[in-house]
Amino acid sequence: MTRGLGGQSPANITHHLKGIDFPASRADIEKQAKENGAEDDVMEIIRQLPDQEYGSMADVTKGVGDVE
Repeated sequence: MTRGLGGQSPANITHHLKGIDFPASRADIEKQAKENGAEDDVMEIIRQLPDQEYGSMADVTKGVGDVE
């Protein structure tokens, strides 16, 4: 079961990125989320992020907001 406001909430996405090192590519983010047990709805949002390098969790959160 997802935490927070649902699978697509930025807080839920970042919860599944615990332990990630920045800068990180979208592939790095996807790998970390999978290792942290992210559900399919979370993984789908991550796969829709722009393929770029993210310098911080704030950059990831912004990317999630842009996807929605």
